[in-house]
Amino acid sequence: MQEGVMREWLESSHLAGGNIAYIEQMFEAYLDDPTAVSDEWRQMFDSLPANEQAVDAKLSDVREQFRTLAKNKLKQAGGQSSVADQKQVRVLQLINAYRFRGHQHANLDPLGLWKQDEVPDLSLAFHDLTKDDLDREFNVGSLAVGSETMKLKDIHKALDDIYCGPIGAEYMHIVSTEEKRWIQQRLEGVRGKPSFDKEQQTGILRELTAADGLEKYLGSKFPGAKRFSLEGGDSLVPLLKSLIRRSGEQGTQEVVIGMAHRGRLNVLVNVLGKKPQDLFDEFAGKHAANKGSGDVKYHMGFSSDFATPGGDVHLALAFNPSHLEIVNPVVMGSVRARMDRLKDPKGDKVLPITIHGDAAIAGQGIVQETFNMSKTRAYQVGGSVRIVVNNQVGFTTSKQEDARSTQYCTDIAKMVQAPIFHVNADDPEAVVFVTQLALDFRNTFKRDVVIDLVCYRRHGHNEADEPSATQPLMYAKVKKHPVPREIYAERLAKANVVSEDDAKQWVQDYRDALDKGEVVVDEHRPMRKHSVDWSPYVGNDWDVDYDYKVSKETLQTLGEKIAQYPEAHKLNSRVGKVYQERMKMAKGEKPMDWGFAETLAYATLLDKGIHIRLTGQDSGRGTFFHRHAVLHNQKDASVYMPLNNLKDDQGVVEIYDSVLSEAAVVAFEYGYATAEPKSLVMWEAQFGDFANGAQVVVDQFLSSGEQKWGRLCGLTLLLPHGYEGQGPEHSSARLERFLQLSADHNWSVCVPTTPAQVFHMIRRQQLRPVRRPLVVMTPKSLLRHPLAISEMSDLENTGFQNAIAEIDDLDPKKVKRVVLCSGKVYYDLLQERRKREQDDVAIIRIEQLYPFPADEVADIMKDYQHVKDFVWCQEEPQNQGAWYSSQHNFWAAIPSGAQLTYRGRAASAAPAVGYLSEHNKQQQKLVDEALTIK
Repeated sequence: MQEGVMREWLESSHLAGGNIAYIEQMFEAYLDDPTAVSDEWRQMFDSLPANEQAVDAKLSDVREQFRTLAKNKLKQAGGQSSVADQKQVRVLQLINAYRFRGHQHANLDPLGLWKQDEVPDLSLAFHDLTKDDLDREFNVGSLAVGSETMKLKDIHKALDDIYCGPIGAEYMHIVSTEEKRWIQQRLEGVRGKPSFDKEQQTGILRELTAADGLEKYLGSKFPGAKRFSLEGGDSLVPLLKSLIRRSGEQGTQEVVIGMAHRGRLNVLVNVLGKKPQDLFDEFAGKHAANKGSGDVKYHMGFSSDFATPGGDVHLALAFNPSHLEIVNPVVMGSVRARMDRLKDPKGDKVLPITIHGDAAIAGQGIVQETFNMSKTRAYQVGGSVRIVVNNQVGFTTSKQEDARSTQYCTDIAKMVQAPIFHVNADDPEAVVFVTQLALDFRNTFKRDVVIDLVCYRRHGHNEADEPSATQPLMYAKVKKHPVPREIYAERLAKANVVSEDDAKQWVQDYRDALDKGEVVVDEHRPMRKHSVDWSPYVGNDWDVDYDYKVSKETLQTLGEKIAQYPEAHKLNSRVGKVYQERMKMAKGEKPMDWGFAETLAYATLLDKGIHIRLTGQDSGRGTFFHRHAVLHNQKDASVYMPLNNLKDDQGVVEIYDSVLSEAAVVAFEYGYATAEPKSLVMWEAQFGDFANGAQVVVDQFLSSGEQKWGRLCGLTLLLPHGYEGQGPEHSSARLERFLQLSADHNWSVCVPTTPAQVFHMIRRQQLRPVRRPLVVMTPKSLLRHPLAISEMSDLENTGFQNAIAEIDDLDPKKVKRVVLCSGKVYYDLLQERRKREQDDVAIIRIEQLYPFPADEVADIMKDYQHVKDFVWCQEEPQNQGAWYSSQHNFWAAIPSGAQLTYRGRAASAAPAVGYLSEHNKQQQKLVDEALTIK
């Protein structure tokens, strides 16, 4: 800061004399937190010029310069700042203390069990204020209470009401002054007492009556049955309904909700409008015969329309397994797909809501992963509203020192500067006020926001548990504590808003409605037809016909397009060479490699107007330097994507290098693919074994989502796989795990070995009217293998080959052994056989291991009915790879009376050895054994 300018500013008339010390303290408060001073003072301090010697001047340096000049001015004036000035600053510090730490004294726990530490900052004495000051008038600074000055006692009461009542607000960790000021205006403006009219209050009571009534009804009708009751957290129902209504008013068209078990049945019936009779049938064990294996009722999803003042809003509750928080990124992916479909890049039309347990949000790492994604290009959804049903106990773990290492379960949200609003669930008006505040913040700033609904759990983890065995003090209180409906009904009766008789009658009316079994949500509307139509993909078999033809002219035109880039876009020399080679491939002057064929497949789909989404940690370049779909200018770091510059009316391709996550990213892409069947959605692992980090998503969603929930999904996983001597961590994509989970035609598992095959496989995945996952073991060394090439003619008017017959000109009658294999080992076998000039062993490639191509293999086997010696050869250890999971298919494929033996690595606990020399020995041995006939 320039000293001359500072001195001139200090010497201005209204800052002269004894006010200097006061101004210095004001400036100190401003530097700590710009929102601590009024708008007028903040604008004045903001106008001070920055230090020209350093872009980021240290605050300590600025303070010291200000302090020195202020003291000099004070000496010149020969005065002292008044006691009143000092007291004024102390009042401003008190206000700021409440903003920072008032939540620690808030009345949040309905049971009164929370024992928070005393916060000295909130006492008058801490700030050198006494009883003698209580009736003195002070300027309130930026405190948004509608008055510029107030008596200290009124200021103190207002602060208690705002920050230490049923709402505990944490927002001072936010860096943005604008966001903090916005929250302060909204919170402080109502002085802790939000106003609701009679209609709103009676609506809240009716919603609490419904929440309580359903649980009591289920408890009496199905005693002892698991329902993961909402009791204690009943305010979740008015919270959600208020959230949906207000979002509709503000233009939201679709809401996607993710939640675990607690309160799910209540939300289904009392918010989404599921028929009670349908729920009762599920309790009774009834189900439709065509619903696959099904799932327990508190995992099931639901869709409906909900009437709001701004129009009907479509609601979708995501299906969710017992892995609790894993549904968070699934919801975000579904929301992003809907945003893209509605051309809503900011998230104005689609709202994600996730509902958490207090133990789960603090304990499960997927929450951090999802928060981390929230502002990135590939995964942002315009902010989400996150609700914690905080019943202060996780199964049987309730002590904070056992459940987490932070004061609040919501502290994880501070990593993305999300405001956190703790609220006492027994005060439904405070809950609804906070809900409206949270939604408005999200819609204004497009940032995550958290509502911590502090409540309790009336029963055990499920209704069969005995909670007092592990939480005796808590449940002694719970047994005596009235339900939220009773508390609020009494409050409204005292205020002459609702009579006791009316409140009792509503209880009976709701029970009568449940007896009828029809929808009990007044806002429920018949679901209208939405913009996505899944009907073309329902009920189709794998072998359904599709148009796979593409002409030579189209291939050549698109091939040249994907090899072009602006002359001014300077490429890295190695990338430039790749593109020079691609132009030769496009013109038919050179056989095509993997990268070219893959990119050309995308181009043919984009040419048809199809949207493509590809994410992964290195997907733009490709981990193994083969894709180069995103070209980086070496001069200015700008990017160019040939695939997005094919023609004017093409489809859009999105290729993002993702955050370093597997679980959250794959779950996000799964969510996207379940909401958008018309897009080709792909995730590429950096190395195939990284899919281990997403195993929950693979097991619970991808492999069984259709069987359990009827959810179709066309997500493609690209998993680099191949034994190259790179050690145990980067060899295997764990093919055996995917094959072990293969059943009911739930997905396809492919191991393509040529560029033409990957071309056809990608196109088939999107063009065939089937939406099931595709798991691909993609290559590493094959990307540039001299034999793994294809000609342009291999792409014309043909499709993917599930199995490939012998390609050399062998006389089938001379063949004594047939080797079946998949993947890279084929080329090792082929090269060794050619080296030996051996003509008595035929090699057949199985390119799709599941569903096993029995008909295609049978057709190939017609030439080898005389052969009795069949071998399955694989690179993976015997207990891994395809051998154990698929050998029943191999046995069924070979002629009757023939023998099938294994040739490959011995069983191993690790996927591969870590020594290149040992790897080479093993590889040579398995090839020799596969080809040598004794």
